[in-house]
Amino acid sequence: MTLQPAGGEGDKVFPPSYAVDGRSDHKYAVEERQIGGSDKVSITVLLDSVASQANRAELALLAGWKRGELIFPVPYVDFSNDGDATDYEKLTVLEAPHRLADAIFRDSLLGGTLFRLSDIGLAVTQATPRNATDMFRYSPTSLLFGMWDSTGPKGGLGSKFQRAYVSEIVGFDASIGKKVGSRIDPLQIEKVTPDDRLYNSADPNEVWTDDSKQAERDKKGNLVHASRGSGSGEAGQPSKINHGNIPPQIDVQAGGVTISSALQTTVISFAALRKLRCKGYRREAETAMHTAVAALGIAAIAYQYEMDFDLRSRCLLLPTHPPRLELLSRDGSAGEVVEVDRANAIKILMTAAEQAATAGIGWETDDIRLEPAPKLLELIRRSHKVSANEPMTE
Repeated sequence: MTLQPAGGEGDKVFPPSYAVDGRSDHKYAVEERQIGGSDKVSITVLLDSVASQANRAELALLAGWKRGELIFPVPYVDFSNDGDATDYEKLTVLEAPHRLADAIFRDSLLGGTLFRLSDIGLAVTQATPRNATDMFRYSPTSLLFGMWDSTGPKGGLGSKFQRAYVSEIVGFDASIGKKVGSRIDPLQIEKVTPDDRLYNSADPNEVWTDDSKQAERDKKGNLVHASRGSGSGEAGQPSKINHGNIPPQIDVQAGGVTISSALQTTVISFAALRKLRCKGYRREAETAMHTAVAALGIAAIAYQYEMDFDLRSRCLLLPTHPPRLELLSRDGSAGEVVEVDRANAIKILMTAAEQAATAGIGWETDDIRLEPAPKLLELIRRSHKVSANEPMTE
């Protein structure tokens, strides 16, 4: 899918920034890529990575599931009765970093039993690419986006399911820009003398103090000069508590880019899906499973399109056409190009799910609701308490 900056041609966009390795003069993932089958080479910049695109696709599917338009199993942990432990009401398999293999599910209860010891937990723990039926039955999106069951009973030897959905967004003909910034303090607070230096307060709610008796002290008993702010300058100065002016500055490492266009490329690999087998079932059942997982990928494409491409602050892209799907043959020859929308994606997924059910491997239609184990809630509370009382660092 071709995209353009929302501000039009020539408008600056801001890619994700990464740690500088000492050799780069900017913080962006820039590389040369060959364009099509020609000899033309373009300087490209990564606007959204494969992992980030997978997360966005999962959230798109979650939106369709919450609206009741997409029917497929979405295991979740219900935190609605946890008091003030978290801000979540539900944390689904589409939001957990390691999907169904995440420690959040491991440390939760299904029907009063630790998930891994429950019937469903035992089934998905034993699931492998050679016998993926139960993973498909309870968490088909884990097959689409990939999963490594490294937190289960088998540790690093846990099953690995290859990612079948791969997508990224890159910008072409990238030119690195500069960003400027400054701040004027309306109170005109500037520096203080060495004798009047400010301190970190022993009470984290107060943040800072000018009274040495109320100041934080280090392990050796020395006073800790104010250093919690993000401003530049010496410790103990107002800039360290976010007061004062910031002179105009130029950021040459993360100043955004201009591009000629951006391209989102999404591949759903049937080759990867065909590696998933259904032990004890006929070939027709395996084909139905592959089709249903692929249908989830198509739904993800359609729903992500409707969620827009607001990737991050100052990186809003607009598509120049609806999503297009192209079926490629084994020899690489192009097939028919078709446009897909939300209504068609819903029908495709519904039909694929019905075919899987007819083949005897239909996925779970009842809620798979877990509750956090008491030890998990207590761990969350203790961690939040420590974080709330821990001094901020730069």
